Amino acid sequence: MLIKNRTFRLIFASDLLQQMAIWIRNMALLYFVLERTNGDKFAVSLLSIVEYAPIFVFSIVGGLFADRWNPKRTMIAGDLLSAASILVIIALIAADAWQSLYAAVFISAVLSQFSQPSSAKIFKARIPEDQVPAAIGLTQSMSSLFLILGPVAGTAIYQWAGLKASLIVLPVLFLLSAAVLTLLPRDAGAVATSNSTLREDLSEGFRFVKSESGLKKLFLSFALIGLGAGLVQPLEVFIVTERLGLSPDNVQWFAAADGFGLLLGALIAAGFAKLLNARYLLPTAIIFLGVTYVVEALSVWPVLTGVFRFANGVLLAILNTAVGSYVIAKIPGEMVGRVSGIVTPLSMGALLLGTTMSGPLSHYSGIYIAYFAAAVLCALSALPTFGLRLMQKSPGVEEEKGTVAQS
Repeated sequence: MLIKNRTFRLIFASDLLQQMAIWIRNMALLYFVLERTNGDKFAVSLLSIVEYAPIFVFSIVGGLFADRWNPKRTMIAGDLLSAASILVIIALIAADAWQSLYAAVFISAVLSQFSQPSSAKIFKARIPEDQVPAAIGLTQSMSSLFLILGPVAGTAIYQWAGLKASLIVLPVLFLLSAAVLTLLPRDAGAVATSNSTLREDLSEGFRFVKSESGLKKLFLSFALIGLGAGLVQPLEVFIVTERLGLSPDNVQWFAAADGFGLLLGALIAAGFAKLLNARYLLPTAIIFLGVTYVVEALSVWPVLTGVFRFANGVLLAILNTAVGSYVIAKIPGEMVGRVSGIVTPLSMGALLLGTTMSGPLSHYSGIYIAYFAAAVLCALSALPTFGLRLMQKSPGVEEEKGTVAQS
């Protein structure tokens, strides 16, 4: 049973502490910048850029080093450096050099890109393959829950305790996370010494992806889904105001429906992992995802739109869990970091491209065309996934059952 796996419990606890710290930081700095700049839109958007741009730029770098460094030590070092970066932010604000906090936030966000591929590497080494979908589903459930509750909790803490208290608690949370990670097995995800260069490691990762037809199909499908999601993401407010005739502040309720869908979908994937091996699960889920876009574009009933937004979240969570599980199962342990690091910029790049295209497309053709285009992209993305079995073991991946630690 997964919950009895000591390694999973420790990483889950560390992720929980990190999520708490990240959301408290994001909301506290958001309100601080809003107050300090009198609501300057550029200053606020710049904060979002330095928080999220590293996901696109540095995830592959973090993946490369996850394969070269001991992942346990990498995650601990990341938490310690994150705690130090918060202390730097506190010092900058105290010295009235608050504009410099953008650089400190950027560094903190970069550090977080080394943790995810390192934890994936430990999952590969210490969690049985048939329990990986449940592990990924539960960690994504927590992330989905924080998407819903994180802004609320972060805002409440900022309003109750103020900026300084909100920031002071962050190093404590990161240090607690580092302390939890020290309890991981000493050999968790240990790697052999490599004499290759980073460029050679990256080339090897791309060669492996090219050699695996299943991974290529899955990555292509995921990129098309990300492109479609990017097309509609900026237009959600117009669905609420133009199609449903509601005020803009009602967007939050549809976002909440989406968030609860993500939570439920991740829990379903965690609790019913065998469903992920159903022969036509992926194409069916992807096609129905396209149907949700069509219904959202045509619906004039808030309840119907909300139900399909909820369904959209459920399906995306299942797809994310399925893809994550398949990637970990198919990749040899020595390449988990670099190949999983390729997935993030691929999906993020497709999402950003879709978001960029959304404005001109909806301006000249209308929001209907944008939503229908997203539905067509979903239909196309389903084609490569027919026949993929997510839990099927790759003959090139060695069994690592003996390394699983049970408490």
